[in-house]
Amino acid sequence: MATKNLTLPIEHRAKIGTAGAQALRRDGKIPGVVYGHGTAPLHVAFDAKTFDELLNKGARTGVLTLTLDGKKSDTALVREVTRNPVSRKIQHVDLQRVSEHESVHAKLPLVAIGTARGVREFGGVLDVLVHDIEVEGPVDEFPDHLEVDVTELGIHQHAAASDIKLPKGFKLLIPADTIVVAVESSKTAQHLEEAASGTAAEQATPEVIGAKPETSA
Repeated sequence: MATKNLTLPIEHRAKIGTAGAQALRRDGKIPGVVYGHGTAPLHVAFDAKTFDELLNKGARTGVLTLTLDGKKSDTALVREVTRNPVSRKIQHVDLQRVSEHESVHAKLPLVAIGTARGVREFGGVLDVLVHDIEVEGPVDEFPDHLEVDVTELGIHQHAAASDIKLPKGFKLLIPADTIVVAVESSKTAQHLEEAASGTAAEQATPEVIGAKPETSA
């Protein structure tokens, strides 16, 4: 399960706009907004290093406890993290207010468990087609990720969303027949198969001997 009671100290953001956000980043802080529950959005800022550490401890799917002036302000989920496309440093964060046991929608990372039979016995390749699974469940029970067992998948076989193990109280929000992982032949094996098929086709083409040439009427 995701780490609980992740605490993020926040402060009110007085200056809203590009100049104010850039000034915060120069000071090692991240501008953000807290929204939801019918309350006006709250523009905040928080320490960049602290937030990075929380992400590594489970804040991507866990519930954050926001504190203002040392006192609990809100509980929230990380909804969107905007990064600089070049430096990959976090530029802005959206946080959604949630109550302790509220049921919410979220996308959780999908992890393939085991080595597929088609990979270990036939040199196939496991292709993860869907990396994040949308579910609904109690916010305080969110796992770090969801798992699908691929151990018995052979070549050209797949696992669907319905094969994913969901925690108790969770509901799948994508079609159950959505293919999430598949095992296919490697490119090398495909090329060898195509070459072999082509050779076989050439060998199987009958040669007509002694055919009479066509003559004009």
